[in-house]
Amino acid sequence: MMLTAWTQQPAELFVAVDTTAVKIGEQLNYTLQIKADSTAQVLFPETPVFAPFELLESFPVDTLKAQSHYLYTKKYALIQFDSGDYFLPQQQVMVDGFSKIAALIPIRVNTVEVDTLKQNLYDIKPLTAVEKDYAALISRILWGLAIGLLLLGMLYTYLFQKRKKELKARELPPFERAIEELKALENERLTRQEEFKAYYSRLTEVVRRYLEEEAKIDALESTSEELLSKLILRKDAGSLDLDNNTLKSLRTVLQNADLVKFAKSLPEVHTATEDRKVVEHVVIETKEALPEPTEEELRQKAAYQEQLAKKRKKEQLIWGLSGMGILATLSLVVSMLLFGYYPVRDTLLRYPTKVLSSGIWYQSQYGTPPLSIETPEILTRISSSDQIVQEFRYGTFEDPFYINLSFDFPKTQPNTPQTPSADPQEADLEKGQELVNTIISNFEAQGAVNIFMKNDALTLPSGLPVAKVYGTLDYPKKGQEARTRCNFSSYLFAFDQGTIILTLMYEKQDRYGEEIEERIVNSLELIKEL
Repeated sequence: MMLTAWTQQPAELFVAVDTTAVKIGEQLNYTLQIKADSTAQVLFPETPVFAPFELLESFPVDTLKAQSHYLYTKKYALIQFDSGDYFLPQQQVMVDGFSKIAALIPIRVNTVEVDTLKQNLYDIKPLTAVEKDYAALISRILWGLAIGLLLLGMLYTYLFQKRKKELKARELPPFERAIEELKALENERLTRQEEFKAYYSRLTEVVRRYLEEEAKIDALESTSEELLSKLILRKDAGSLDLDNNTLKSLRTVLQNADLVKFAKSLPEVHTATEDRKVVEHVVIETKEALPEPTEEELRQKAAYQEQLAKKRKKEQLIWGLSGMGILATLSLVVSMLLFGYYPVRDTLLRYPTKVLSSGIWYQSQYGTPPLSIETPEILTRISSSDQIVQEFRYGTFEDPFYINLSFDFPKTQPNTPQTPSADPQEADLEKGQELVNTIISNFEAQGAVNIFMKNDALTLPSGLPVAKVYGTLDYPKKGQEARTRCNFSSYLFAFDQGTIILTLMYEKQDRYGEEIEERIVNSLELIKEL
């Protein structure tokens, strides 16, 4: 940074700090100041070195004009995180091409004193693995599915009922279907042109479809004049004996329908009613004028009706299965919203520990002195050559949940109640350490590695004091490439005559392991009277 002045005076360099004694991590301000005239060219160091101090910030040059000179000030913010005695290194400032060297400044960095009598010291907290919370995302997805399935169910019901009516109508003979459709038109209330248009469209469709199905006339694709011409030809040929007045009335109906549909005319309501009666009369007269069907035609009609019935049953089956699928999916989603995604999913998929947690539990007594415990399965007695140790077990290290209950009482006297020590952690340090070593040895014998453990003392709901040794380990389960991280807990009941050890183990990621462990431990009770 270059600055220019305009008078000739000797330049002077001043250096200062705000304090010569700081605490660890406290900011220290270092100042360089040049007193020079207006003709001097001043250049402060662009990349100053303050080792062993760290440079926090370099402030801009501050220029102050006095009566006969200028003051150029440059400040730096420094910091140091190690205690001790240091020197701030000399800094070089160029004035008119000549260097000015700042003096060394001694700095004392003091430690932060902690009064342990007034301020408690705590262990460094271990790293905590933060799991991603998918609960909110899953809830939103489930609500979206529930609403979507509800709308889909409503649409399905509407389409199903509509299709059901269509299939039922198609199974009726043409004459009966035409009469039913004409009867349905009697209930129509006509006020607007759009309603008249829909009315006449349905009315003409009924007569056209009937003539096509029964009289075998290409009526649906014909214009009104073409249809009338075909009916006159059939009458002249003697295959369809219709009255001339009937044909004239039908012509009037078709003309009225064309005016309403294409010219947007608005007829009287009674005219529409009379036209419906005319069409009904045409259908009835056509039915009477048709010759009796032959046996071949009857067989064809029967086969056609049978085919329609099969098709209807097939469609009903498809619609029924679809409805059941929608209903089942909706029920599943609602269940997940009410009871939670994982409990419902794990119940359906038979998640091993979920089955244990939700199944029947058994309250039983084991060993001497008898210990009452509730477990998801009855513990099995393990035969051993050591008559002193009694051992009961459920599962192995390979299973989702492992329970082991051992009684070691070399001098047990029958029918004598045993009372555990008041403080299991301080009852017998050597014996406690021996028990811990035994637990570790048992895990290592099974192939477990990376065993980390803690110990604690607690009192069970039954009032029974117990020492707890717990932690994690890696176990090589069969069929898995990597070792499985597992939680284990050993509950030690120390007596003068011996010990009881309850050991539990399950996978660390298991969602129901802690729940099962808590229920088992809370059920523990020493039976003092038999």
